[in-house]
Amino acid sequence: MKARALLAEAGWKDTNGDGILEKNGVPFVFEIITNQGNEVRAKCAEIIQKRLAEVGIQVKIRILEWAAFVNDFINKRRFDATILAWTIPMDPDIYDVWHSSKSGPDELNFVSYKNREVDDLLEKGRGTFDQTQRKKCYDRIQEILAEEQPYLFLYVSDALPIIHARFRGIEAAPLGIGYNFIKWYVPREEQKLVMSP
Repeated sequence: MKARALLAEAGWKDTNGDGILEKNGVPFVFEIITNQGNEVRAKCAEIIQKRLAEVGIQVKIRILEWAAFVNDFINKRRFDATILAWTIPMDPDIYDVWHSSKSGPDELNFVSYKNREVDDLLEKGRGTFDQTQRKKCYDRIQEILAEEQPYLFLYVSDALPIIHARFRGIEAAPLGIGYNFIKWYVPREEQKLVMSP
């Protein structure tokens, strides 16, 4: 198994036969935290736990109530690993997530990622209206993030939106159907008024 070989090459070995890799007497154990009420994230943590156990890494899972999760763990940087999600708007300005200046308390760069080139590209990208130049900046940022792996991007959630046939102006796009919701409408002759007491 290639993962075990790479871990052994990095000095991780099961020296006491308990099935958990160690290095310098320290077992390879970490905790993943995520929030209550999100079954997909909880199952994802279980899959990670199972797969890493196969190569000798012990993963503990902790599911937390949302307010405690954010206030006591994410904002205070009290976690080994976490499973969360991001939604990026059509204009992929990711300054608040990746710029090094946004790593303070209650800010979105809670992994304290810092890369001078990424900072420069974020500033350049949000500082121009030239879409071609912005795309170059954001494409390069994606290359850097793929190489440095400050996050391990796991999946894009599937969705099956259902919208009544009365709505018009909906256009499917790779981004999904909600990107242009501001242009949706119901023709006047199909509008229904619902009054509540």
